[in-house]
Amino acid sequence: MNILVNPRLLAALGLGLMLTLAACGRTPADERPPQPGDIVVARVSGDPVWASDVKREAVAQGLIGEGEPLDPSTVLFRRVLDEVIDQELLAREAERQGLDDTPLAQQRLEAARKRILGDMLVETVVDDAITSRAVEELYNEQRRLTEQSEEFRARMILVRTREEADAVMTLLANGASFEALAADRSIDESTRFNGGDLDYFTADTMPPVFGRALTSARAGDTVGPFQAEGGWAVLRVEDRRQEQPLTLDQARPQILRFLTYDQVRQLLERLRGRAEIEILLPDDPLTVPGAPEEPASAPRRAAQAPAPATTSGTAPETAQSTAAQ
Repeated sequence: MNILVNPRLLAALGLGLMLTLAACGRTPADERPPQPGDIVVARVSGDPVWASDVKREAVAQGLIGEGEPLDPSTVLFRRVLDEVIDQELLAREAERQGLDDTPLAQQRLEAARKRILGDMLVETVVDDAITSRAVEELYNEQRRLTEQSEEFRARMILVRTREEADAVMTLLANGASFEALAADRSIDESTRFNGGDLDYFTADTMPPVFGRALTSARAGDTVGPFQAEGGWAVLRVEDRRQEQPLTLDQARPQILRFLTYDQVRQLLERLRGRAEIEILLPDDPLTVPGAPEEPASAPRRAAQAPAPATTSGTAPETAQSTAAQ
């Protein structure tokens, strides 16, 4: 067996030690799957390693997402299994040397136990509350509340001077290819090599001068030249349409994040309301540059999420780049 030692393995040693201590008291008669359908994929000194142990480690390392399958026949599964076995061996050796009896070990094991139990509570609350019906109801509510704007699809040639822009307009009037001129003359590096394509955007995601220039333009019109940030712009309007709403499948990930955050927020509000909490620190904590604004005590799954969007009205990267010039 290959010995795989990496920082993630060392960071997880406390958790591995705790799991090993719990496993040491088991007998073969107590060998029951921790969850339905679980299977034993290895044994270390007679104690089982479950498929769910391997999958959990893969999720912790970011190798797969929560809820994604991990086939035991794959190379990835075997690699992570080796790491789980290594964790078990390291934890057993730490126990043999009596490291588990130190105050520091007990403190870290207790912290790991609380983190695991907290995560399990969050998972239970979220799984019970976030149903397909809840997702669909929030999606439909956001659809009703969201105003749809008009979207433009346009191509752009950005040059440094009005004289250059006038020359571009003359060439276009004589039948030159807009895409070819964009590649040859535009100074906007984010769009020049794809024919100046800005993709679909709403007027509010671009500098105001773009919205004013496009107010009365129709598909096929050439607009400009007009002065923009970074130079003079010439646009060709490819399409105008109502902003397209996201489908339920497209909006689902953001809705799930929002609902997860909302459920955790409500849970923590209830728990804090019932608890007696005394902060033994100064009233004015020091501000650490770059520190997150979210309370450090918030669960990892409780990252703040904005209200879910149900329209596609976000500026494409190219448009954002243009607006920033």
